[in-house]
Amino acid sequence: MSVRWVLDRFTSMRVFEQAATRGSLSAAARHLGISPTMATKHIDALEARFGVKLLHRTTRQLTLTDAGSEYLQACQRILQELDEAESEIQAQRHDAVGRLRMNVPLSFGTRFIAPLLPNFSRRYPLIEIELGLSDQQQNLLQDRWDLIIRIGHLVDSSLKARRLGNCPMKVCASPDYLQKHGIPRRVEELSGHNCLSYTLSPLQGNGSWLFGVGGEIKVPVKGNLQADNGDALLAAAIHGQGVIYQPNFIVSDALANQSLVALELDHPLVDLGGLHVLFAPDRRLPLKVRAMIDYLVEVFSDTNHDV
Repeated sequence: MSVRWVLDRFTSMRVFEQAATRGSLSAAARHLGISPTMATKHIDALEARFGVKLLHRTTRQLTLTDAGSEYLQACQRILQELDEAESEIQAQRHDAVGRLRMNVPLSFGTRFIAPLLPNFSRRYPLIEIELGLSDQQQNLLQDRWDLIIRIGHLVDSSLKARRLGNCPMKVCASPDYLQKHGIPRRVEELSGHNCLSYTLSPLQGNGSWLFGVGGEIKVPVKGNLQADNGDALLAAAIHGQGVIYQPNFIVSDALANQSLVALELDHPLVDLGGLHVLFAPDRRLPLKVRAMIDYLVEVFSDTNHDV
């Protein structure tokens, strides 16, 4: 199906709809800015495609056939929907309106993004937000997200990104656990502890935890709990089950109220690579997308901000 064929079909529908409502092909042609001859060709093409007469044409008037009456109703409905869709798309060039689909890591989105949305909605009341919360990697283009927030090093060079801040890691355990099992001071000592691992992290896969600036130090660990959600590991650690290796935003409240203790080890923790908002590389982003990007950058205004 060629693009030209589709465009001609919609033009033919408009010619037919105008001719039927205005009562003549010449009036329809004047309204649409085409010649009467071209208007006649559009009607002839429609009738040839359907194999039925849509209009009874005389030198004085046009009247609809039964098939023409049914087709007119369909044309009016389809053309109205098309006009409304085009108006909505054009409005997005000038106004921040429409549905904004954004995907965010589960725990981060619950803690940091969801509380920001009421103020955003007050600023932009015509934007409807669909918030997806998932720790699984999402494909922005294939899954049709407008924005994705990612924590870690960026590998998809086809997307544009704005850095929102840093995301430092912490190794933590509860005071009760440390009192019973001792406080590890060296990363190698973690091999003798119950290490609760996050299954979606490259830092904690295959029975080992990585340390060092570039993850060059590999420490074998074992534990009786693995999970694909940081909050599940947090709850277990708070209740004394073991040691966790999680981003600061997961454990910061527990560290503040001293239900967890951050361990001081002899090697640095791996740098996750920061917090970024990713979006399509289009030159003309819809204003709804640009509005959210600017808002997030404003909120996380300091590029060295730790979350």
